[in-house]
Amino acid sequence: MVATIPAPGGGDDSGLAWAEGTLWVGQHRDRKIHQVDPQTGAILRTIESKRFVTGVTWVDGELWHGTWESGTSDLRRIDPGTGEVLETIEMPRGMGVSGLESNGADQFFCGGERTGKVRVVRRPKRGAAAARRSEVSAGSTRG
Repeated sequence: MVATIPAPGGGDDSGLAWAEGTLWVGQHRDRKIHQVDPQTGAILRTIESKRFVTGVTWVDGELWHGTWESGTSDLRRIDPGTGEVLETIEMPRGMGVSGLESNGADQFFCGGERTGKVRVVRRPKRGAAAARRSEVSAGSTRG
């Protein structure tokens, strides 16, 4: 062990991610995501969520977090500066998310709570690939 820093949730933390030279820590029941200085443990920024935070990950400069509350779960892409929900991927009812990670490309891996399973979810396409797909779809006469 090299060092220890205080956990912002005091034991109610729900996942870690590294981005922008800092740690991002989910706080489950308090519905928060904290940006934390990795040297001191100081909270640099706090993002409020309207649902329990069950995991956090960064991919291609995007902050995503898992939620689970009242039998429903989703994955949310949020603006790290404002906390605004930019995109939501809904999970089937009763399918909880307990942990979240990305392969750094087109897939998310979601813990399945007590099911003993990890679920793989496709990440929505971005940039040039998404634009090409829209052009093909718009020009298509099949259907």
